[in-house]
Amino acid sequence: MMIQDAELRSLYQETSTQRLNTLEVSLLQLTEDPHNSIILEDSRREFHSLKGDSKVIGLDAVAILAQELEELIKALQQQAEFTPDISDCFYQGIYAIGQLVHEAVTGDSIDIDYNQTLDFLKAVVASTTITPAPGLDPTVKTLYIDDDELREIYRITSHDRLQALKASLQQLGHSPDDATTLELMRRETHSLKGDSRATELDEIADLVEVIEEIVNNIQRQTISFTAHIGSCLEDALDAISQLIHEATTGEPSQVVLSQVFERLDEVTEGFEVPATPLPAPDAIVSANLIADPELRQIYQTTTAERLQVLESNLLNLEQTPDDQESLSVLLREAHSLKGDARSAGLESIEALTHRVEDILGGIQNQALSLDAVVSDHLYAGLDAIADLAHEAVTGIPTNVDTEQLLETLTRLLPATAIPTGVDIPTDVATLANVDTNALPTLELTPANPAGNKDTPQTETIRVQLRDLDSLTTQAEELAVTRIQIAQTSTQTDQLMTLWEEWQANKNKPQAVPGQSYEDRLETLILNLRSTLQSNSTKLELVSEELRNQVRKLQLLPLSTLFQPLQRVVRDLAKQQSKTINLTIEGAESTGDKRLLEGIKDSLMHLVRNAIDHGIEPSAERETLGKPAVATLRLKAYQTAMSLIIEITDDGRGLDLEKIKQTAVRRKLYSSDELDTMSTSQIQRLILAPGFSTRSFITEISGRGVGLDIVRNQVEKLKGNIQIESTLGQGTTFRLQLSTALSTANVVLVETQGMMFAAPIEFLKTTLLISPQQILTSDGEYTIMLGDQAIPVANLTDVLELSNSPIYDWVAQPGLSSDDTRPCMILNAGNDHVGFFIDRLISQQEVVSQPLGKLLKRVRNVSGTTVLGSGEICMILNAPDLLKSVQQQSRSETLTITKSNTQRKPIILLVEDSPPVRIQEKRLFEGAGYVVVTANNGLEGYNTLQSGTFDAVVSDVEMPYLDGFSLATKIRQHQKFENLPIILVTTLDSAADRQRGADAGASAYILKGRFNQEALLETLAKLI
Repeated sequence: MMIQDAELRSLYQETSTQRLNTLEVSLLQLTEDPHNSIILEDSRREFHSLKGDSKVIGLDAVAILAQELEELIKALQQQAEFTPDISDCFYQGIYAIGQLVHEAVTGDSIDIDYNQTLDFLKAVVASTTITPAPGLDPTVKTLYIDDDELREIYRITSHDRLQALKASLQQLGHSPDDATTLELMRRETHSLKGDSRATELDEIADLVEVIEEIVNNIQRQTISFTAHIGSCLEDALDAISQLIHEATTGEPSQVVLSQVFERLDEVTEGFEVPATPLPAPDAIVSANLIADPELRQIYQTTTAERLQVLESNLLNLEQTPDDQESLSVLLREAHSLKGDARSAGLESIEALTHRVEDILGGIQNQALSLDAVVSDHLYAGLDAIADLAHEAVTGIPTNVDTEQLLETLTRLLPATAIPTGVDIPTDVATLANVDTNALPTLELTPANPAGNKDTPQTETIRVQLRDLDSLTTQAEELAVTRIQIAQTSTQTDQLMTLWEEWQANKNKPQAVPGQSYEDRLETLILNLRSTLQSNSTKLELVSEELRNQVRKLQLLPLSTLFQPLQRVVRDLAKQQSKTINLTIEGAESTGDKRLLEGIKDSLMHLVRNAIDHGIEPSAERETLGKPAVATLRLKAYQTAMSLIIEITDDGRGLDLEKIKQTAVRRKLYSSDELDTMSTSQIQRLILAPGFSTRSFITEISGRGVGLDIVRNQVEKLKGNIQIESTLGQGTTFRLQLSTALSTANVVLVETQGMMFAAPIEFLKTTLLISPQQILTSDGEYTIMLGDQAIPVANLTDVLELSNSPIYDWVAQPGLSSDDTRPCMILNAGNDHVGFFIDRLISQQEVVSQPLGKLLKRVRNVSGTTVLGSGEICMILNAPDLLKSVQQQSRSETLTITKSNTQRKPIILLVEDSPPVRIQEKRLFEGAGYVVVTANNGLEGYNTLQSGTFDAVVSDVEMPYLDGFSLATKIRQHQKFENLPIILVTTLDSAADRQRGADAGASAYILKGRFNQEALLETLAKLI
């Protein structure tokens, strides 16, 4: 079923694709760390949101699959075992949802068996055993707000309301009859109740409603405020605070609501029931968790480093069995790892490491040969040690069968090499020589190399003492400069004193001969300017040196990024019966720690993709006349502003015809459109979501998960991907990453009076273009740059600024003294596009800020910055801009005038409750309205005076100016006499309805049980 509404279809495609990308990344992480609570909760929220989005637009098939997968996530959250069936279930479910989404937004038929997939999901869900966490009652409902935006807003506003209520309660203790305090409490409880209802936290809303009723009775003097009432209310507010914490964090509060309500009943019933203290929940702690936090941190760091060294040298020893230096390092590191485990009291790790050390000793004594079987078992031992070390520092239990693994490793040793005191099975003791073929076959997991267990980012780095000394020196220089700057205040005071003295005596003759006031003022001003210039220069030098030193501390060698990939290549090549020679260049280069951690998953994906999709089996390579041993090369190098990482294989290369066929089959482009594309544009189609030319899906490179994940992660790091490929010869993926994550060198440009920042690394050149230089071919506008035709477009139109409802208010047409126009040429890889602007302003280094959680991905924009003038400026996303121009089937972007499009109705929404305001805003925007919000009645009234609106939707209970008064003030103006006003409130008495009608409201709708369709229908009728 295809979504009919074009706008809704586009919005659903964007949001669902983003959610599926996030889920695919999370699934890859869950294969390494199945019970990571953060990843599980993020995945559950994504499935839940995907289910809700799909239900809203009638895609029940997607919603049902998302529901089943959400249930699986919940089972894992309750410590269910992450089995291969569950892993397969997630892969198939996400793939099926992706296909269904593709069908819904393109209308293209799909070839999946939906019923079979659903039956498989249900069978896995039904067979999954859930073990409730100890100490928790599984029948108790946990409060939690699923929507990230609403949850954060509710947390902030409810915290502020509780603080106000608690402060008012204390004030009542001193002044029980203070009417102002009572009214404040009534208003805050009413608002907190409304916020809780809006976020479906009925338990909290019911509790607050009781408190509101008590406050109302005190206001009406039905009951008097006493110390006992104050104590009951204080206990209730504490309980509400715990429930709000539960709703915003997901951590159970253990609040017994029945006891809280009984406590409040004491206010009216007059008897006192002692509160029963809640027992503290039992802490779930692994028996192997290192108790001392400091020791735990040290052990985590040293173990990760030792395991990485062990794995790297074992790989070297595999390739060069006679390398005695690598063998010596292996023995030394194994011995140290065993000592560390003994010091930390980790007997399982100590025993496993001891056995690994025995095997390495057997290899050194030539009693044992390092063949493939022995290597596999050593890697399995290192993986098990990594898992147990992860358990020791996190407390999360693992499923390592230490006894079984010890027995398996012991079987590797000749009988004469088995250490004294080890319990040996009878069949092992009778072995004179080891037959490795008789040992059990191990299933290695390529995605989890030893030493790479932890998915979270590294929290520590090593710092040289000389670097700390340099930082200390710079800090001292900064302190001296600060003192000198502070002294300028003395000069300023002298200047002000002399100025006041001159003002008082300027009409009097100078009593004492000497310098005039003017000369003395000039001397002081010149001295002050000289001091300020000197201090400014020194501060700039010191701060720049300090920043460079801090940046240097964050640099890590790329070997930390490349080293884990050697194990991945080794295991995947063996699994697929391929022979691959991995070469690494530029491992000594350095990069920012955040950059390396951000690109780690993408690099892993590209390597796995090259092995699975690109490199042929040895027999096929020989048939094609290629060497049986394939080459996979990782190369890193740096330019002035970028870090470049290349992943090159000598495999099949990209088949352009297959890519075209897939694009046509998925209705991304027609054959005619593909014929006009360049080779690089066709190759980049493989970066589209879910794009794959293979008919058989494998788990190795993501089971149909496209390279769009890599593209998204690279773009988040302010980078881009370039692809070079020759059919039959191989493929190169080139990742260009900005080395400055927090700063950016940009060129400020202006168009239509609005300023934007273009990253300078994507700027090829700037030109002045006359109309005669613009060529037209098949409806596309181009200019010639050398012998190359460059597409051109207006930056204003590519950014679609004219579609904004405030465009007419802020747009200022550019003025030019002649008919030439500035044009900046941006490039990403081999693609170039020119963008017409009004003027180039300057080149600056700016601090780049992300867009925030509410704007995770905005097309054509990568971030924001605040200029020296205080103006907020958008930083353009160059690859997105080029893509936007290339995707236009027929360019109409050279028209400066705004297109005549039908204007959307504009609604003024006045609501003081942020959660309710957000939900109503989403409702109206989803129905096609433009919504402007105001936080209270007075702000709404002032906003109405400064704009043009088609309707006002307002709450009633608001500070400064309530809804009734707002409607009355609006109707006092003749120009607003026909303006629709809708009051949406919880006040449902007949008297309140009459007040609304008398104030001039056009409609009166109750919040508590209002129907969204009825509200939208009423609004449509009134407009």
